[in-house]
Amino acid sequence: MNWNTWIRQFHRWLSIIFTVTVIANFVAMGLGEPPAWVVYSPLLPLFLLLFTGLYMFVLPYATKERSGRPTAE
Repeated sequence: MNWNTWIRQFHRWLSIIFTVTVIANFVAMGLGEPPAWVVYSPLLPLFLLLFTGLYMFVLPYATKERSGRPTAE
């Protein structure tokens, strides 16, 4: 598995983890005052999703530049 495939797969799993933590957050808020670690638990996956998403967003532009193909303007 190459680096780009690994990043893409990691991003997919992070999105699942993020969704589960957000759902757990809403459930905990429905049961009363949740502890701080439950409230802040979605932040780590969200932070990692930001970087993997930005990497995948920039990847097509970076490969165009590396290949030396002229861009249509």
